[in-house]
Amino acid sequence: MKLIFGLGNPGKKYEQTRHNVGFMVLDEYAKKNKLKFKFDPMFNAELTTIHHQGEKITLVKPSTYMNLSGQAVSRLCHYFNVDLNDIIVFVDDVHLENGQIRLRELGGHGGHNGLRNIIGILKSEQFKRVRIGVGNDQSVHLDQHVLGKFTKDEKIDIDIAITKAVEIIELFIGGKPYLDIMTKFNTQT
Repeated sequence: MKLIFGLGNPGKKYEQTRHNVGFMVLDEYAKKNKLKFKFDPMFNAELTTIHHQGEKITLVKPSTYMNLSGQAVSRLCHYFNVDLNDIIVFVDDVHLENGQIRLRELGGHGGHNGLRNIIGILKSEQFKRVRIGVGNDQSVHLDQHVLGKFTKDEKIDIDIAITKAVEIIELFIGGKPYLDIMTKFNTQT
């Protein structure tokens, strides 16, 4: 079994904000594959499941708000006894230029509270993550920036990044070695 997490904040207020890029990636994958997310109170998350070559793949949008994302990640990993090698997390990153993608097999939180919470609860940094750059407008407070919506020009680059992220999901599901996926996408400009 594989678990694919997209991080964000639930509710209309946060739709299409920079902090919700992880949700946007999973929503695009679901739209492309005609999948519907359904809220599961047991995991406090929206889930949709597919099967690929006999393997169960569950896409997850935690409903815990960004800073508590680790609760849903941990609960699902433990409930389904999923190894950390079989999870991937999609998240926004203010340290990358808008639309830039950076894949890692492990590492720190880089100041991202969602990743910080996951690492703290799992007591491990050993999980795959895909960071999607949302830039950092220094003229406004960081919270204002990440909870703001993309400008028209920014949306063009984000849509391209989301398309690439959907391809990353497809390769991950298809069993492509993550190192190969990293090599392909980390070297793109």
